[in-house]
Amino acid sequence: MTFRATVLTLYPEMFPGHLGTSLAGKALERGQWSLEAVQIRDFAEDRHRTVDDTPAGGGAGMVLRADILAKAIDHASAEVPRPRLLMSPRGRPLTQQRVRELAEGDGVVIVCGRFEGVDQRVIDARELEEVSIGDYILSGGEPAALTLLDAVVRILPGVMGNALSGTHESFEHGLLEHPHYTRPQLFEGQGIPPVLTSGNHAAIDKWRHEQSLKLTRERRPDLLQPVTK
Repeated sequence: MTFRATVLTLYPEMFPGHLGTSLAGKALERGQWSLEAVQIRDFAEDRHRTVDDTPAGGGAGMVLRADILAKAIDHASAEVPRPRLLMSPRGRPLTQQRVRELAEGDGVVIVCGRFEGVDQRVIDARELEEVSIGDYILSGGEPAALTLLDAVVRILPGVMGNALSGTHESFEHGLLEHPHYTRPQLFEGQGIPPVLTSGNHAAIDKWRHEQSLKLTRERRPDLLQPVTK
């Protein structure tokens, strides 16, 4: 079954963006996944197509209305049930494990927030899973949605030429990926580590694992906690 991605956004012209090129773009052309960008304003009822209002209790900015967004979500969810995600800086951090779980399903419905946020009532009523791609603020959820879809689409069956490419990467086994080398044999006085050209695959695997551990300890020691328990 084709992986179906539906994105609810105020800026549908931002899609497919970079997902229309390279591996994801070729997979899109081949029909290995599909992408629909739905304009949230199409579900507004007034002639100005208003989708937001001032925050209850006062404060700066505007908030996306629950009633209008609920109609858009219901429209996108009318057929096969799919996970409903809201890209949000207060969401749970996106992990490679969650990416793989999503890639194994039929697709996703992604809500792209704007302004100050989304009315909490629609988040609760439509059981939106809030997802964050990092501890920083973007102008809207669209770049985050593109990032999430990039991570998911690349590991869909048949998208990558070498099926093993997606299994030997950072975060796949709880560690950062080991360093890589290729020709030329000598670059500005630095050579390739001899073990990598030794032909001893057991020694190469051991070296790569040791390098992954070393890099993880130096850069992301938090990742080692679940590994060493």
